[in-house]
Amino acid sequence: MSDRHISQHFETVAIHAGNTADPLTGAVVPPIYQVSTYKQDGVGGLRGGYEYSRSANPTRTALEENLAALEGGRRGLAFASGLAAEDCLLRTLLAPGDHVVIPNDAYGGTFRLFAKVVSRWGVEWSVADTSDPAAVRAAITPKTKAVWVETPSNPLLGITDIAALSHVAREAGAKLVVDNTFASPYLQQPLALGADVVVHSLTKYMGGHSDVVGGALVVADQALGEELAYHQNAMGAVAGPMDAWLVLRGIKTLAVRMDRHSENAVKVAEMLTRHARVTRVLYPGLPEHPGHETAAKQMRSFGGMVSFQAEGGEEAAVEVCNRAKVFTLGESLGGVESLIEHPGRMTHASVAGSLLEVPADLVRLSVGIENVDDLLEDLKQALG
Repeated sequence: MSDRHISQHFETVAIHAGNTADPLTGAVVPPIYQVSTYKQDGVGGLRGGYEYSRSANPTRTALEENLAALEGGRRGLAFASGLAAEDCLLRTLLAPGDHVVIPNDAYGGTFRLFAKVVSRWGVEWSVADTSDPAAVRAAITPKTKAVWVETPSNPLLGITDIAALSHVAREAGAKLVVDNTFASPYLQQPLALGADVVVHSLTKYMGGHSDVVGGALVVADQALGEELAYHQNAMGAVAGPMDAWLVLRGIKTLAVRMDRHSENAVKVAEMLTRHARVTRVLYPGLPEHPGHETAAKQMRSFGGMVSFQAEGGEEAAVEVCNRAKVFTLGESLGGVESLIEHPGRMTHASVAGSLLEVPADLVRLSVGIENVDDLLEDLKQALG
């Protein structure tokens, strides 16, 4: 629907890739094709390649072209949620008896998918610290088909050297999968660093306004893209046209939003490091963060997610969440508004008792684009 090579500059690509003016009216925003089926030009004569909106829809096509352009991939695919995208990927790459290395810090829903769903299908998995290539290499078995990475990770903000791990995965004949949700393609492009597949929850920074749920896969290899597209259609958990349109709209401001998210998050993290009621701050933009140098090498800036541990343990952390006023107590992340949550009781309750269990005193912040002075004052009063 558009020339994805219109520019090499991210901000221009974000606005124009996939966004061709409507040929009938000249509307500069692609229409929402709220349609289930299409009139064919004779039996088997598809008009523009469309027959049924599970298989393809023009609004979703526009988003998928945009996603591929932003990540520098050969094929982009949009799904009903991030977990739907992950499920399609796993069922495309794996068969019963295969093995996956997963990170020791990851989104609770991803862990649940491996531990409670995929494992029942006969797929094995083991946990490794993905910030340590030697640990990942030691966890790989002859049956390993994929190495799964989040960087920055959720919720401990760990950093993985994507280029280094791509060599480890390639040596083992495994695919390197990178969940790029926390960074977004504006801050980090895993395919350019050697990853095979990028995963996104489009619900987060890509949509950016807490008004849509979606997921995406972007791949470097055209053949893998075709295989994923086959499974996407066969399984059916596709992004609807309204959801695709909302994500496309959000992506147009991704660059300016991520700049502001990152600027605010640095100031929040620096304030928290000086606060007497905070025992530890986790943010890759801080020089003392163990992954700071790697993050500086592979990211444009350090993003809008900050986690910290509160003095006084779990109850103190919960009280900080409850006392916040500008920061909204809620799950998810990446919207223009700031959110605060207790991972152990909320987004990561599913990892309790596992190797991925998070500290009970941990608070996670999604730092929004409000005036940073208001955010700082709110955190100070919440900490007491």
